[in-house]
Amino acid sequence: MTAKEFDIDDLEQEDLTTEEGEPLFEHFRFISDKGQSLLRVDKFITHRMENTSRHRIQQAISAGYVLVNGNPVKANYLVKPLDVVTLVLPFQKKKFVLIPENIPLDIVYEDEHLVLVNKPAGLVVHPGHGHYTGTLINALAYHFGFSRPIDSDDERMGILVHRIDKNTSGLLLIAKDSESQLALARQFFEHTVQREYVALVWGNVKEDSGTITGHIGRDPNDRLIFKVFPCGASGKHAVTHYSVIERFGYTTLVKCTLETGRTHQIRVHMDYLGHPLFNDDRYGGDKVVKGTLYSKYKRFVENCFEIMPRQALHARTLGFTHPVTKERMNFESEIPQDLKAVIEKWRRLYQSRDQ
Repeated sequence: MTAKEFDIDDLEQEDLTTEEGEPLFEHFRFISDKGQSLLRVDKFITHRMENTSRHRIQQAISAGYVLVNGNPVKANYLVKPLDVVTLVLPFQKKKFVLIPENIPLDIVYEDEHLVLVNKPAGLVVHPGHGHYTGTLINALAYHFGFSRPIDSDDERMGILVHRIDKNTSGLLLIAKDSESQLALARQFFEHTVQREYVALVWGNVKEDSGTITGHIGRDPNDRLIFKVFPCGASGKHAVTHYSVIERFGYTTLVKCTLETGRTHQIRVHMDYLGHPLFNDDRYGGDKVVKGTLYSKYKRFVENCFEIMPRQALHARTLGFTHPVTKERMNFESEIPQDLKAVIEKWRRLYQSRDQ
């Protein structure tokens, strides 16, 4: 008997999905029979996954994604009766024709194994669900030298290692081969990747720093948003650390560091704290949440929304170990102009109130 397992809470792993919430990794679980003869674990898995090559299985083993009875094993491990074998594999992408497009990209770093992009707000990361053109992947196809449409599963195309939302700006890492993808993704799973976000949130955050812990899952009443399940009855374990950078009275500029990586994590956790992100239309930040009732103030807020028509969230810092050279690499992205302009407007308003 074989069973396909999608519950990743037990492994405390990264919530890696495409822009539309499709998984980037699949999770499997097998229990060997009582009469199982000794068999190498790579062969054991290959026999149970006929559509998966042994090479792909061995890559997963080398990256530490194959566990037997909860412990990582090497390819020559001999599976015994009633052993529980669990593994994680990159999700098989849906095949479609990918059109290379000459969309400007801000390449922060690139070598033969990976590319780091500073993504602007508004750019969809991955094609799908009505976005088969105009995405970052379309732009990467052109950047990699393709001039004609290619299959989306072409091995020469980059592979997402993590994700950021369409309307979030900042650093995004793409692997150029499956070995690098597995090595980098493991760092996300083990929380050794340093990720720091800057967010402008509604309200005057009470504490100078703190930690938000609460399971995150889809809202049963609205599948487009997520919510915190404080008792852990549903959703996946999530932890966000935050600290105040600057206070503007009715809004606060904060730094958020992710310990886990759930979909919309910062947006959901800050809303749960009572401080939704400024102009976040999914979580109630696209209206006047704090402040006065004067029409002049309302116009001020609306003007900020016009300057920055998206949630005030920027992935500023990304630090990781290179999958091949093992060099520790750290990158920082400057706050984009739209967010910078809105921060400055709030700063001037706050300063004028004190005069």
